[in-house]
Amino acid sequence: MTDADRVRTEGREDDPAKSERSLAPLMGATYVVAGIAHFLIPRRFAEAIPPSFPRPIGLVYLSGIAEILLGIGVAIPRTRRPSAWGIVALLVAVFPANVHLARGDVLADLLPDRLVAPARLAALIRLPFQGVLIAWALRYARPDDAEPTASGSESTASGSESTASGSQA
Repeated sequence: MTDADRVRTEGREDDPAKSERSLAPLMGATYVVAGIAHFLIPRRFAEAIPPSFPRPIGLVYLSGIAEILLGIGVAIPRTRRPSAWGIVALLVAVFPANVHLARGDVLADLLPDRLVAPARLAALIRLPFQGVLIAWALRYARPDDAEPTASGSESTASGSESTASGSQA
């Protein structure tokens, strides 16, 4: 093993993409808890849905089921990648509700007057934070086999050509 190979091997342990994999169960638990909340207080969630959308309570239950299933899925390594793509799709799908909540008078109807301003600020902050949540999910959506090899190229199914040439150096 060459010094360059040793550095590459050691660096993989510190690779942020690898270390963040351990946060998948946290992501999953977050979505499961949020999904359960959809069933505990469905009318509160329905208030956030724009009036032009049909059957708000049905959409709340549907998104709650999706959050629970995708949360479980992202916590399991075997189903992590497709579940992460599902979370991205879900976050895009619920964005209109987040905009409606931030822009509309919904909060004034739901909360005491003293809490409306802080809640509106939180709803406005939530809009760009949606991008952060999407980026977090996308980290788990990418393929695991896209690791660089000794030659610096993407690994192939066999991977033997690049490792064989790298070990002769």
